[in-house]
Formats: sequence, C-alpha cells, structure tokens
Amino acid sequence: MTRSATAFTRTLAHSLARHAGRAFGGSSGALQAALAEAGVHRTAIPDAAGAVAAADACARVAGAPAIALLGFGSGFTDATTAIAEAAQARTPLLIVAEDEPGTAPAREVDQEMLAAALGVRSYPLSAVDVGRAVGRAASYALRAARPVVLAVPADLLRGDDGAAPHEHASEGEGSAPAAALAAGGIDLDDPATIASLSAATLGADSPRPREAPGARSLAAPLGLDAAVNALLGAARPLVVAGRGAHLAGAAPELGALAQALGALTATTALVPGIFPDPRTDLGVFGCFGQAAAMSVTAQADVAVVVGASLEGDSSRGLFGAETTVIRIDEGVVGAPEGVDHARQILLQGDAKAVLDALLGSLAAAGALPSGWRESVFGLEAGGALRVRDTGAVEHPGGVCADLRLDPRAVASRIGELLPLDRYVVAENGSGLAWASMFWPASAPERLIAVGAGFESTGLGLSALAGVAAAAPSTSVVLSTGADGLASLSRLESAVRSIPSCAIVVWNEGRAADDPAMAPSIAVDTDFAAVATALGARGVRVERLEALDALGSWVAAGAYGTILLDCRVSPIVGWNPPPAG
Repeated sequence: MTRSATAFTRTLAHSLARHAGRAFGGSSGALQAALAEAGVHRTAIPDAAGAVAAADACARVAGAPAIALLGFGSGFTDATTAIAEAAQARTPLLIVAEDEPGTAPAREVDQEMLAAALGVRSYPLSAVDVGRAVGRAASYALRAARPVVLAVPADLLRGDDGAAPHEHASEGEGSAPAAALAAGGIDLDDPATIASLSAATLGADSPRPREAPGARSLAAPLGLDAAVNALLGAARPLVVAGRGAHLAGAAPELGALAQALGALTATTALVPGIFPDPRTDLGVFGCFGQAAAMSVTAQADVAVVVGASLEGDSSRGLFGAETTVIRIDEGVVGAPEGVDHARQILLQGDAKAVLDALLGSLAAAGALPSGWRESVFGLEAGGALRVRDTGAVEHPGGVCADLRLDPRAVASRIGELLPLDRYVVAENGSGLAWASMFWPASAPERLIAVGAGFESTGLGLSALAGVAAAAPSTSVVLSTGADGLASLSRLESAVRSIPSCAIVVWNEGRAADDPAMAPSIAVDTDFAAVATALGARGVRVERLEALDALGSWVAAGAYGTILLDCRVSPIVGWNPPPAG
C-alpha cells in the first residue's frame, strides 16, 4: 500500500466512521484496514449482493446507516437487485463502490447511470474534500431515507494519483469553495449544497439562505378540515399504519390519535407492534390478517391510513362501501381497491407532522373518543379476533392429503417454540406470510421483510448477518421458501458467523419448471442434509413431532445454527381470496 493510498483511504475511512459504525463486504484491502483503524466493525460477506442485503438489514435494525463495500464492475452489477430492494425499503445506506480509474478508458457499464436507474444517487469522490462529500451523501441518505453510492476511482485506492487527499479545515456548511464541491459532484436538489454554494459566493459575513423547509414544517395540509370533520362524526374509527409511519418516527402520534378517537388499530405486515397499546390492535391488516378481525375493519365508517401503500388487491373487501378513508402519505396515492375516489381524503406530507396537525385540530374541536373499541368483543388473549386457524380440524395431526404437512400447523408450533428475544428475517412470499401470521413481533424492527419492496428472493441469508451484527446478543430467525437457499456460500457464511440462528425453510417440493420433465417428478432438495454438511444442525420435518428439535435447541441455549427443512403442502395457500 503506497503512502498516498494510505492517506486517501484513511481520510475516507474516518469520514465514513462519522456516519456509520458497521460495514459489510470487501473491496480494497487498504480501505478495509483503514476502516478497522477508524473503529468501523466489518463483517466479511462472500458476494456483493449479500453485502448490500446485510447492510440493509443492519440499518433497519439499528436505526442508523450502515456501509456496504463493493468492488468495481461485476461487483456493482451483481448487487443491483439488493440495491433496488434497499431503495424500495427506503433504507439509508452508504454504498462505497470502486469506480473506473480516472486514468483508464471508459468501461461499457456506467455505474452512475445504473444507480440512477435504480433510483439511487451517486456521489463521485476525488482527492479533494473527501470528508465533505461523504458528509453530503450521508446527510441526503438520512434525510431522504435512501441508499447512496459513493463512487471511488480505483486508482485513488491504489495511490496511482500520486497525491495525498486535500481536506479543508472545516467540514461545516459553507466552509469550502464551490470548486471543491464540484470535485465531489454537485447536487442542486440538495439544500445543504445550495447553502454551501451560496455561502461561498456571498462570503462568510453575508447572510446565508435558510435550508429548504422539510415536510415536518407543514402546518395545515390541504384537506385537513375535511379530515377533522369526518373524524368528529366517526362512530367506528380505525387507524391503519404502514412502513411510512415507522420511517417517520410517528409511533407516539399514532397512539395518541387512536386514543383520542377511541379507534381500533391495525398494521401492515411490515410494521407489527408499532401501536403502543396492543389490547385494541387487530394485528396484521390485509391478506395476512386474521379473518374475523378483518371483518371488523370493514365495519369502520372512517379509516385513517398512515404511510401504507395498500397496493393491488391487498385491501379489497377490508373497507366498507361507505367507509371514508383518510390517507396520510408523502406522495399522491389513489384510493384503495373497492373504495370510491370521492370517499378518500388525502393529507400529503410527513406522517409525523400531519398527525401533529390533525391531533391539534381535533383537540381544538373538542373531539371525544367514540367508544367503539370498548364495544368490540374478542380482542382478549385467545379471543375470536386473536386465534388463528391452524388447520387442526381440516387436517388432524397436521398432515394434508398429499402427505405433506399443513404449513399453518407447522408455523403455529414453531411460534410456540422460538426464543422470545428474537429478530425475524422474512423473505417475500411464504416466508413473510407464515411469519407475519403466526410469529408476532413486539416492534417493527423485530421483523425484517426482505424482498417485499422489489419482490426479490435469495437475500434473506445475507440479511441474517446484518441483523446479527446490529443485535449480537439475540437469536436471529430466517423464514424463507426453498428459493431462499439457492446460494450455498451465503448459507455457509450464516452458519459460520452467526452465534444464534434458526432457519425455517418452507419446502413445498414443487414440480420442476422444465416442461420436458414429467409432472410427477418434483424438486425436493434435502436442505437438512445440506445444512448438516455445512456444520449446522439440519432437521428434516415431515411430522410435527420433529419440531421438538427446535425446543431442545432453545432449551440448550440456542447456540449455533439449526435449520428446519419443513416439508409443507402447497395445497394450503397463504394468500386466500379477497374477502367480500
């Protein structure tokens, strides 16, 4: 490692360490060493997509940015699905990607354009003002809740430029000339950039322009009066929260609104446990919801939906024909399926700010609780609105007609056996479905839904490493379909590096996709044997009694990795027809 490379990588590493404490993956050995010197804990991940997935999960659990380290070229292209997933999930990540050397001819793949196609901004770095450029990128990532790419020319990491990085004395706003900002890439949509450029032009003694006001300065969103009037007349109010409410930090305001209205509450699958009072919460809203509880939501005359997309038919039949739906969202959203557009009131803006305004207006109008939630029966533990159908009547002993297990019975029993102190990583599809329905989470960050935004699969194993890094003293659980175990290297990495891990595979043994293969031939991989070969405890679950191995693992301290290869029947679907 040359002297100039050491200087640059140390400056970059210390700049990154101001904004994130954990990194995943690996690229330049010099940068890895510099990050360790700066106090950043790095977890080695065998592939680029896995590094981004791990950083994504770590940031969601820790509530702070994490770093993903990517190599040049194929390292970046391999990670595009994971980057798109992080963008969809609105996770603030610092993706440090080696870019083409400034001294080399252009390659065919333009990483900056590729990142832009994924909805992700790039911040090119140079030997000038590295700290300022990293600070701008981190500020945007946090403010916009988005990943950003820090593009580092590979020759800088090798020291081919022959010069040490130049830093200005202060990283404070307005301390650098506009030319230095240009070297790092100018973002004219960034309020901090505008302020810095203006200050550099006007001089230190000139008045600086104020930063553009964020959504939280919103005092009275359009439609507020109509929403207040609807809620004042509500006899059966309902409050539904989605991931947008969690990202806005609006849990206290959600609880206050439900209390003020006397409303029942519900959440999307991505934010369980966001309401402070679980006694009047109907649980997961939508196709993963409890059937009787979802029939209650249809009785609401006014529903406040905060930060939830309600896309497609996920809400069909869950609102009544006469329900007025008040949507609180940062963007313009259409009415839910089955709700007339004329019956939707949109309050556009930051969820926390809009809820504050709504609460203030309701208090000023003298709003009183409706009393509806006190009149609804079945919310007690074991009540009709709480108990899930485990298929015990339909399939005694948990065995279906095809001799495979009923996944409801399996999920219910696993939920009884899992450690109470746990984080669950749930892959999109059957992994998220059964975990959402049968393994209640105490807080939104305790359930990490992987692939739900971009509808991807295969990133769950890598996400385990990120969760374990952010919460090292707890057990980590993966709920995934057979597609989630396509990468042996990711499984090996999880077995090797995670102190306490349970992997639940919903193995439906579906017929092979090859049309030339006989329909009777099924792909039925023995994942338990694979896990055992890699050093885990693999358990082939063909009868419910085999799940006792999970109980034994927990009783012994939940050390190491156990994989449950659950042979479940595809006859029992997790996505029932829409109600109504």
